[in-house]
Amino acid sequence: MKRLKDKVAIITGSGAGIGKGIAETYAKEGAKVVIADFNEEALKATVKELSDSGYEAFGVVVNVAKENDIEKMFTETIEKYGKIDIIVNNAGVGDNMQAAGNVEDDVWERVMAINVDGVMRITRRAIPHFQENKGGVIVNMASISGLTGGRGGFTYTAAKHAVVGMTKSVASQYGPENIRCNAIAPGQIQTGFAAAMKNIDKFGMEQATRAVNLIPKPGEVKDIANIALFLASDESSYINGVTITADDGWSAY
Repeated sequence: MKRLKDKVAIITGSGAGIGKGIAETYAKEGAKVVIADFNEEALKATVKELSDSGYEAFGVVVNVAKENDIEKMFTETIEKYGKIDIIVNNAGVGDNMQAAGNVEDDVWERVMAINVDGVMRITRRAIPHFQENKGGVIVNMASISGLTGGRGGFTYTAAKHAVVGMTKSVASQYGPENIRCNAIAPGQIQTGFAAAMKNIDKFGMEQATRAVNLIPKPGEVKDIANIALFLASDESSYINGVTITADDGWSAY
């Protein structure tokens, strides 16, 4: 039996990378998936791939930093499928590895708007719907930077710590209403995320990569997608407020 049969899942930032991998995994397990992404071209390509493979999927262009876009995402999903069971807050951007002494206001504001405010607004919008439906699941994409201090830029580290905190808060406050919220903290995963950063802060990068030689091996998208599947399924029904580290033991050193 498929683990997400008849579930409706919104995955933000799912046009490519980890988000796309999660969407594909959910679809194979029976979920109706909503591909929510800022990149319309990537979004359409992913929806086509899934639809051509016989899965149920549709796309919504969303900038998670905009309240109106988030409202549109919820409205269109409910109009099409009648409900939402799972939300994966995956959309995020990097901070060019800027160290604290080199942080630029525009970088800080952009990272916080997408990586923190976006998660807050989507969660805020989801809670009443989950309460009405007597339950729901949120999977947040944190980072190893949300659990440590030296593996990312200053702003990104602060943002991902906030995501970990929001995860715990939701689980604590709404767990009794059958609402679960967990997070994943990936280490180095083979995607184009790091390559998308420009104007890298040399000092920040040097400090953050001091221990990369201790990484046993980089992870693959499927490694994170499989964890996201577990957290969305009933198999993890007794897990709430947890951030799962997925770095092959890197942070254990």
